[in-house]
Amino acid sequence: MLKSPPTAELFKKAVGVNKGSDIPYRNKIGTVNREQLSEIATIKMRDMNAIDEEGAMAQIEGTARNMGITIQK
Repeated sequence: MLKSPPTAELFKKAVGVNKGSDIPYRNKIGTVNREQLSEIATIKMRDMNAIDEEGAMAQIEGTARNMGITIQK
C-alpha cells in the first residue's frame, strides 16, 4: 500500500510555491481556505490517526502554520 504525498508538498502545490517560509511566524508565503484544507485532510486521512476529518484538519493546520501559510477562516 502506497502512502499519500507529504502534507508539506500538498500545501506547496495548493499555494503555488517551491518551499516554505524561512521564518514561518513572520514571513507568510500564502493563504489556503477551509475548502483546500479539507481537500488535503481527505487525501491524508488514511495515513493519519485522526477520528474524523475535523481532527485531521486540526493536525494539518499545524503543518501549515510551521510552513508560513495562513488559514483563511
